[in-house]
Amino acid sequence: MRIAVTIFLTDQTITPVRLARELEERGFSGLYLPEHTHIPVERVTPYPAGGELPPEYGRTLDPFVALGQASAVTDHLHLGTGITLVAQRDPIDLAKQIATLDHLSGGRFTLGLGYGWNKEEAADHGVEWTTRRELVRDRMALMRALWADQPTSYEGEFGSVKASHAFPKPVRGGAPRTLIGGAAGPKLFAAVADYADGWLPIGGRGLTESLPVLRRVWEDAGRDVRDLQIVPYAVLPAPGKLAHYAELGIEEVVLQLPPADEAGVLKVLDEYASYL
Repeated sequence: MRIAVTIFLTDQTITPVRLARELEERGFSGLYLPEHTHIPVERVTPYPAGGELPPEYGRTLDPFVALGQASAVTDHLHLGTGITLVAQRDPIDLAKQIATLDHLSGGRFTLGLGYGWNKEEAADHGVEWTTRRELVRDRMALMRALWADQPTSYEGEFGSVKASHAFPKPVRGGAPRTLIGGAAGPKLFAAVADYADGWLPIGGRGLTESLPVLRRVWEDAGRDVRDLQIVPYAVLPAPGKLAHYAELGIEEVVLQLPPADEAGVLKVLDEYASYL
């Protein structure tokens, strides 16, 4: 099983360069980064985990800039977002950022995307909350038009692009590996089967019950179940937990690191190394 990590990198934590080098030297498979552009002070949306929102949410580095630094100092470390808030980004600009990072890293990028939870943050980006899922699907289709081998136009409900020359292209062709993060449910599973390569189950709980459901949805969409990728995300590890994932046929897991300084992060990395 491949062991990757995720962390809220901020202006107060270990740097992307230092972390990426340490991950590759230790044999971890990848680094996934989350994003929040800002956290409005006046907020009524509850923190999904309960309690007060941790301060690192308002201090996150831009994931594409940070992953670009990580790419430049590594050769094999896979790089991903967990998650990109596609609804809050211009899709033409985002398509260019994604393709550039994937190109410069030699195809090491995974696009982990999601729909968000902070209504106030999304509203500042002009997102209508009730249609954010449809908006993300539309923007993914627009980006795929820009990533196509030949100039391809796209006309959607929320945006359009003329047939254009747009380089570089994702290394694997069509789109980089794409995983959708979020809680199990009919809407999310339908989206995974529609336009993604797999699912990022946040926390990695309840997979025994949810995986058979997702596999049925995937097959009903005409897709080969052997191609479905399940990557438990932001997991706090334990030997029994990782063994359970292996029994389910899971080949990659993303462990949660604390948003700490260099000493604190490296201490936890040393602990996690026992799972490699």
